[in-house]
Amino acid sequence: MSFQFSDIARNAALDAIEGAIGTGPRLEIRSGALPASTTAADAGALLVEIALPSDWLETAATGTKTIKGVWTGTGTAAAAGGTNAGHFRLKDTAGAVVHLQGSITITGGGGDMELDNPNIAQNQSVTVTTFTLTAGGA
Repeated sequence: MSFQFSDIARNAALDAIEGAIGTGPRLEIRSGALPASTTAADAGALLVEIALPSDWLETAATGTKTIKGVWTGTGTAAAAGGTNAGHFRLKDTAGAVVHLQGSITITGGGGDMELDNPNIAQNQSVTVTTFTLTAGGA
């Protein structure tokens, strides 16, 4: 049997995740396959790095948390003339610890994170359009 949690408990858990990751984390958008775990080495080329705002997620409500503000970055030289984003890694402010990672698709594509255009070129503006943390146990 699986546990069921109240919205209050689910919201508290999600807000604690944001607190544990900390203020101003780094979002890395990378090419290639997702590493096996958050402790595995970075994989693929770094296509975009975004320094997220100090308060980077909305307060949890009904068991979900969504992006706060605008998450926009610029394609790096490694993106060259156009490289498909494969995954993201969310790291602490120093970029030393990976706290969260997942898949990337175009807006409406159903990835863990969705971008306005996942085919990234050098100097291209890239915007995260959808990112939602959802707590289990409803």
